[in-house]
Amino acid sequence: MTLHWKLVIDAEDPHAQADFWAAALGYRVEDNSPLIDQLLGRGAVPEELTMESHGRRAWRDLIGVRHPDDPFDEVSGAGLGRRILFQRVPEEKTGKNRLHVDVHAAPGERDAETARLVALGATSLRQVREQGGEWTVMADPEGNEFCVQ
Repeated sequence: MTLHWKLVIDAEDPHAQADFWAAALGYRVEDNSPLIDQLLGRGAVPEELTMESHGRRAWRDLIGVRHPDDPFDEVSGAGLGRRILFQRVPEEKTGKNRLHVDVHAAPGERDAETARLVALGATSLRQVREQGGEWTVMADPEGNEFCVQ
């Protein structure tokens, strides 16, 4: 049996995080505007829960990114496959991640991939060389650690 899942990441600015990770991974920022417009039209949600993003209506405190090849729900815009959801929280990140993403660069392209991610807003923290391999530890724009292998 295949289980559907999504990775949920707390964020100070969910939309900025979604834009970074969509660009970093080649994902698409989800378009929830059809559902939002429907709910606003029925008076089911207040306008202050929404904002304008990428020229369309979006949830203010919640946004997802999805793999471009995976299916998605046309009513809600939510991905039905590889998906990351960013949700606004009031507190800042305070410690080391207990879970992180590994980004796998093409063979021989780790340095170029690291440079591309820095140009998108990531920070290179350190290089690691161990018996199991080499990788670069990085942080996204809000300080969440991830590795490039």
